[in-house]
Order: sequence, then C-alpha cells, then structure tokens
Amino acid sequence: MRLTMLRRGFRRPEPLGSLIVVVLVLLLCTGNSAAAETTPKSVSTIVFMTDFGTVDDSVAICRGVMYSIAPEVRIVDLTHQVAPFSILDGTRFLYGATPYYPPGTIFVVVVDPTVGSTRKAVVVKSKRGQYFVLPDNGLITLVQDRDGIEAAREITNREWMIGAALSSTFHGRDIFSPVGAHLARGDDWTGVGPELELSKLVRLNIALAKLDERGLSGEVIATDGPFGNLVTNISGDDFLKLGYLRGQSAHIIIGTNEMDLPFVRTFSDVPLHEPLLYIDSRGRLGLALNQGSFAATYGVKPPVAIFIPRAKN
Repeated sequence: MRLTMLRRGFRRPEPLGSLIVVVLVLLLCTGNSAAAETTPKSVSTIVFMTDFGTVDDSVAICRGVMYSIAPEVRIVDLTHQVAPFSILDGTRFLYGATPYYPPGTIFVVVVDPTVGSTRKAVVVKSKRGQYFVLPDNGLITLVQDRDGIEAAREITNREWMIGAALSSTFHGRDIFSPVGAHLARGDDWTGVGPELELSKLVRLNIALAKLDERGLSGEVIATDGPFGNLVTNISGDDFLKLGYLRGQSAHIIIGTNEMDLPFVRTFSDVPLHEPLLYIDSRGRLGLALNQGSFAATYGVKPPVAIFIPRAKN
C-alpha cells in the first residue's frame, strides 16, 4: 500500500507544528504591514498671525488657500487682532510665542502696511529650525536678536503663489499663505527664490532700556490686550537691579506724570482698582490696576517714556 501511494505522488502529511509556525509567521507579517499603514504621519504646524481682524472673510480665505495646498496641515491662530499696521506689536507677539513651538514650525505673518510696494516678501529660517513667511519689514527683528538667523530667501517663485494676476493689496492670500502651505507640505524651501544677505533684512529700531547710576530709563511700548495693563521694554532683571523688594513702593515717572506704586507679586496683592508694579508673565516690568485699566485710568497711550529711580537705602 505504501509503495502504491508513493508511485501516485502522495506525500506524507506535514507535522501539525510546522503548519502552526507558518500560520503564525503569516499573521505576524500581516499585522506589521497593517500597523505600518496605520502609523500616523507627522503633521506640520502653521502658526498664523495677521492684523486683519475677524469681521470679514480675509482670515478664512487665507486658511482655505493653505488647506487646498496642504490638506493635512494643522493651523494655529496666534492672533488676528494685532493693532492695524503695527509692525512693533507683530514682532513682540512673535518674540513671545515662538519659544513654545518646536523646530519645523512655520509662522505665516501678515502685518504689512506697505503691501504692494517694493518691499520684499521673504522666508526666514531661524537657528532654532523654525520658518517665518512674512514681509521684509522688521517683523523678524526680536526673534533674530534672540534666536539668530540661519538663512533667508526672497519669495519669487510664481509656482508657489496663486492667481493668474497677483493682487497688489492681498498678498496674505496670494503669496504668504500658499508659500507657508508649500513648506508645510514638505517642499524644499530653497525653491522659493534666491538667497538674501542677512545683513540686508529690514530691522526695526527698537529702543532699549538704559540702566545708569540715576535709575532705569525705558518705554511703555504697548498695552496688554483688553485689560489696559502697560507693557514696557524693561526686563524684570534690570528692574530688580534698582534695589526694590516686593512690598516696597517705587517712584515712577511716565511721560509728565509722577506716582508712587507698590511693587507686588500679583494683582490681588493690592485693593480693587488700586495701581501696582509687577513682573509680567514674559519677564518684563508691567503696570496695572487691580481689575481695571491702568491705561484708561491714567490716560497713557504708548509709546511713552518711563523712568524709575534707584531705591533709597
């Protein structure tokens, strides 16, 4: 019987253990393949900031442009309430926000009072590996001073823009948004246009606080959102060099006004509607009113000079 089976081509059945091993290997390979297919791809982040406001469709149009080029992109709105035409406010917000985002983040910034003029549109790469798509009007100044700039390129590649005829007044839609999306999609940023000399980037002439034997001279540069707190260009570290301790009062000269303000830790350390000095969340000296507007109460409109003498022993 055994000889007959061999002549007809019959083979002895494989052991059950071998079949189990084969099945397990096939299942393992299939599982690895499925896991690879479902592993999420890294998603690029665009941080978007303008002075457009939100009363019309400008911001939504720009976001639509970005999504049409890079559908998977994550768009974070930093703010669209930059004071109209205020490049200084724009550079201040960039300076405050960029440390909290990782390398590879793309910042699309449109605060562009000279849109349509001869000013350049640029992409700047910082030494932290972040990209900034913006007009060359000084917006990058504070980031440049703190983080350094690796390289910059002028935006000239029409294939990275949209529209057969570029608008002379809406470069946020036609230039900055599509370029940011191309970067988010993974396109090589060197394709955007020719490299620029870093020394030729436009810079703001931002006043610096000055510490001398008399005291500290600085400037109120902005108000803090809707609250009316005063934002200065004086670092908390420089203020502490004057010798003031928390709980002490400091004599302050703002423009032509003089007042004595307590230096405290937070707003509730003084009674309601009383003024105070404090070090704000960005590490700068601030002036505030507990649950009120310092700017409105004392009629302060930035920019205005501020002077604080050294503490008396």
